[in-house]
Amino acid sequence: MEPQLLYSVTDSVATVVIHHPAKRNAMTAAMWRALPPLLATLAADPDVRALVLTGEGGTFCAGADISTLRGSPDEAQGLAMAAEEALAAFPKPTLAAIRGHCVGGGSQLAAACDLRFAAEGSLFGVTPAKLGIVYPASSTRRLVALVGPAATKYLLFSGELIDADRALRTGLVDEVLPEDELGKRVVEFTRILTSRSQLTQAAAKEFAGGVADRDGHWAEQARGNGDTAEGVAAFLERRQPRFTWTTSG
Repeated sequence: MEPQLLYSVTDSVATVVIHHPAKRNAMTAAMWRALPPLLATLAADPDVRALVLTGEGGTFCAGADISTLRGSPDEAQGLAMAAEEALAAFPKPTLAAIRGHCVGGGSQLAAACDLRFAAEGSLFGVTPAKLGIVYPASSTRRLVALVGPAATKYLLFSGELIDADRALRTGLVDEVLPEDELGKRVVEFTRILTSRSQLTQAAAKEFAGGVADRDGHWAEQARGNGDTAEGVAAFLERRQPRFTWTTSG
């Protein structure tokens, strides 16, 4: 099978799989280009309420497949940045399910997700210093927001790999699980996500991402739908709520 991005939708969760096992799921130029339009399609699908990004087999993503990036370094970096920003802008909750290596461009993609769950034994690295590449300002700011300035400098200055336990301590990942429990936990957690209010999630994602002056917009959204009333009624009646607001319109 050619290197590509595979996807499926099950129980309102879209799963995107980075499929290039011959090179530890390194992203080819074509795969970088394919990610933004794929995300746009999934974002517009009202049946999709959350997204999981993962890699084929035992590796998340070992970075970029440099052999396919024959343009200038700026062009190659531009492809990765466009994919990263499209993932960060996805309007519904995103979760990276990480096994094995999450390095270089793989770490960019993982950092662009809202949450990161990792298997024990996973390795993480931000490696532009090994190639003499200037890491993009937007990617650096995103990393600082996750792990703080000191840990960002450690990762970027050295390019060294860190293990899953250190990644958890620094805030680079949210949960670390045994390899054989990761898949089950991802299914369990995304089921929780899809049961919650998309209105709450969408507003929280904007606010946490630093979007300002949108309180009025979200107050209007809350007044214009029945999610708040449904949530209160479900709480009082001790049942699961049936939320209807959707980012897909």
